[in-house]
Amino acid sequence: MRYPEEWVEPTAADLAEIERESDLIDAEIDLVQAEILLITAEPGPTVIDWHRVRRAEARVMRELLKLRAAGAGVKAVAA
Repeated sequence: MRYPEEWVEPTAADLAEIERESDLIDAEIDLVQAEILLITAEPGPTVIDWHRVRRAEARVMRELLKLRAAGAGVKAVAA
């Protein structure tokens, strides 16, 4: 199967967008990791686990607001 050339490699614009959103991507990864720790905590989640999730959520929001203020076209996604 042959793919169109624009599908083969990311363009410079694609890479620039990824770079611009890298802090948000990192924050979202941290949030997922905190949520995984929360749901796999034995015997159950602790107060520290909940704080970790709240901090990660706050970081995601800060990064979203920073991108929005910079004029980046960030689309909100329902959780």
